Amino acid sequence: MISTEKSGVSTFIQACLDNKLTHVVCSPGSRNAAIIIALDEHPEIETIVIHDERSAGFYALGMAQQLNAPVGVVCTSGSAMLNYYPAVAEAYYQCVPLVVISADRPHEWVNHGDGQTIVQKGVYENHIKFEMEVPEMVNSLRDINSLKSKVNTAFVACNRGWKGPVHFNVPISEPLYTTVEIDFIESEPQPIELNEEEFDLTSFSKLWKSSQRKMIICGQSPKNTDLLKILSDLAKDTSVAVLVENTSNLVDGRFIQCIDRTLNAIEVNEIEAYKPEVLISIGGAIVSKRIKHFLRSSDLKSHWKIGFEFPEMDTYRALSKSVKCLPKTFLSAVINACGFVNNSTFGNRWKQKDYLVQNELPEFYSGVAYSDLAVFDIILDYLPEDSLLHMGNSSVVRYCQLFDPIKSISYFANRGTSGIDGSLSTACGAAIIANNKYNVMITGDVSFFYDSNALWSNYLNENLRIILINNGGGGIFKIIDGPADTKQLDKYFVTKQDAKAKSLCEAFNVEYFKANSIEEIERQMAQFYDASDSKCPKLMEIFTPSNMNDKILKQFFQSMKVIK
Repeated sequence: MISTEKSGVSTFIQACLDNKLTHVVCSPGSRNAAIIIALDEHPEIETIVIHDERSAGFYALGMAQQLNAPVGVVCTSGSAMLNYYPAVAEAYYQCVPLVVISADRPHEWVNHGDGQTIVQKGVYENHIKFEMEVPEMVNSLRDINSLKSKVNTAFVACNRGWKGPVHFNVPISEPLYTTVEIDFIESEPQPIELNEEEFDLTSFSKLWKSSQRKMIICGQSPKNTDLLKILSDLAKDTSVAVLVENTSNLVDGRFIQCIDRTLNAIEVNEIEAYKPEVLISIGGAIVSKRIKHFLRSSDLKSHWKIGFEFPEMDTYRALSKSVKCLPKTFLSAVINACGFVNNSTFGNRWKQKDYLVQNELPEFYSGVAYSDLAVFDIILDYLPEDSLLHMGNSSVVRYCQLFDPIKSISYFANRGTSGIDGSLSTACGAAIIANNKYNVMITGDVSFFYDSNALWSNYLNENLRIILINNGGGGIFKIIDGPADTKQLDKYFVTKQDAKAKSLCEAFNVEYFKANSIEEIERQMAQFYDASDSKCPKLMEIFTPSNMNDKILKQFFQSMKVIK
């Protein structure tokens, strides 16, 4: 087959393929030509081209989430690689195997006035699992084997246990575009071995059995039917409360599924009865700030963190033990060692409070004024079965957490660093891989316009639906404590704006819908989700009153607070 004449580059690409890297997002350039040629000519690798590097990084992130496998991003030299950094940081904290491949100038030209040249080594130092330099040429079998061995080591760090991004820097000299004929080599996938840490449950079992208030809190994670079954069994124990969020993708009627909603209804004089003695935490990030503050003030006897990722992370300031193993392994061992204790009604107490709140919701929503909250109540009801819901950060993901999760829906949000950059691009990338399902992106206006280059793509699928809630600025700053009390609120925090998405949709061939009321939303939903009448993505821009949204949300929490 044809490939680049740079033998180190072609060998490197083959080694990446052997480590299950089959999808790569390429950003245009010249210095990366040899890498692009090697990728494009290889029959086992699929590539797409995204011009904006910041967007490209998040496209790859979304693809990696859906593939549950490494996905690469390739750029030219210089500042191009800096634009990948937001996605690299998100991948690091979300534990996604993102593979950055950056072309570079030869060492002798760094800091000597050559164009598109910066110090690239170590740029991502604080947010990657591994970094190495790839030689452009390998001239002996020993060099070939050495390069392959180093690449294998990098992918072990990238894709086993505690997953995360890695960086390959490739200095390339001119000529850049020369090709040669090489022998085709079918990939030889490297085995993925997961080494779980052994653990002794003796002391923990004693504590678990004697404690009357036990809690399991589950952070961001993909759907996992085995884990769900084990947690459902544990939730039958009346002394155990299982708390999840939509991003946990764990849905069961026994769980506390809307943490903030339930916490809000706990009165001051009864808080102590809801505080756990023993905590098990699994999964990634937790959205709720309320539960973080609640648990930090709970005087926990013991907190066991289960999972490979960030073993030293002490979110609740009470970390007793971190066990590097799969949560299902540990929790199964707890059931086998302890059985069902049932020595209190702690779990039932949490669930009873949750039921009380749920019973009040229909009456509240029946009379709620047109607002962001009313819109979420409607649009979540219209989600197609078995679809993927991508939630923008700030207010969007928080609103979604106030509504019970739907079992058939898979929930995604960039809660690694929780930034607004790249939410739409991540959804677009996910839609490329999960092309047999609806991918629904709900985003706010600031987040949407910030990442609007996500639409500058030849790979937007007709399964993509974007719901843009345009309330004229960053509404989150009217909700959280602090900004609303400053005179800088509108200019510096909310950053009021009157941009509209219609012209962007026309520019990027996205079908546009507009709504200013619940009636207009409902009237258009059937056509919005109809897949037979259009071969392009669809966007519905819903305008809500910026002067009402925070007031309605506060009314919601206040009305739930008086529940007896």
